[in-house]
Amino acid sequence: MGLRVTTNMASIAAQRSLAAQSKKLEHASQALSTGSRIVRAADDSAGLAISENMKSEIRATAQARSNAFNAISATQVGEGGLSEVSNLITRLRELGVQAASDSVGQKERQYLQLEAKSLSDEIDRIAKTTKFGEKMLLDGSNAAFDFHVGSDSGKENIITYRIEGNATSSELNLDSVDITSKSGARDLLSNAEQALEKVSTMRASFGAIQSRLESTVNGLDVKYENMSAARSRIADADIAKESSDLASATMLQSAGLSVLAQANQQPYAVMKLLG
Repeated sequence: MGLRVTTNMASIAAQRSLAAQSKKLEHASQALSTGSRIVRAADDSAGLAISENMKSEIRATAQARSNAFNAISATQVGEGGLSEVSNLITRLRELGVQAASDSVGQKERQYLQLEAKSLSDEIDRIAKTTKFGEKMLLDGSNAAFDFHVGSDSGKENIITYRIEGNATSSELNLDSVDITSKSGARDLLSNAEQALEKVSTMRASFGAIQSRLESTVNGLDVKYENMSAARSRIADADIAKESSDLASATMLQSAGLSVLAQANQQPYAVMKLLG
């Protein structure tokens, strides 16, 4: 190969190789610092589009999961109120049994009546104050809930639940409790039994929707996990590979700089031939 001054082919080749290694070093550094395999759209345009769609789907799924948890909380609030109503009715029944017997006198029945009236008022208060957000749960207003538990707009991603029930003391026929007489106490026993049946039916309704929502959460958890894993395989950096590329590019860049320096010295050798 001849010696030329105008064009230094060795230097040009060394510059091209050095630029390639610098680009590889830059990519490896960015991948390691960001944890992402795709640091520019040019790295994998198709992979970037897929991973961004998956990212949106994952975040929407996470919010749908949060919606489902909030829906479960709403049913738990209603069921919790009914649980206490059930306890109060059970206590009313105890008072009715006690007042129906001649083992207590008229004076004692008056004392029992005070407690019974207080329990009836508390049942009514619970029914009229138990709510989730702005929607009443136990007062008979039959509030309807639309729980959006999916990442898309389709109606199959909406769970609709209408509260069919009324736990007010008037609806349970416990608003005019009178156990000052044996006949009144026995009437209370009959009413309390029917009230417990109504409350149990309402609690079963809350339990059924809560069970469904828990299954929905389980399904969303599986979807979130699998989507995250799929996106990770596409977009996340392989730290072992990127570390290896970084070390290789660093070494080759150093070697390229040395070769470029030597190539740039070749034209000066021609001067020796010219004296």
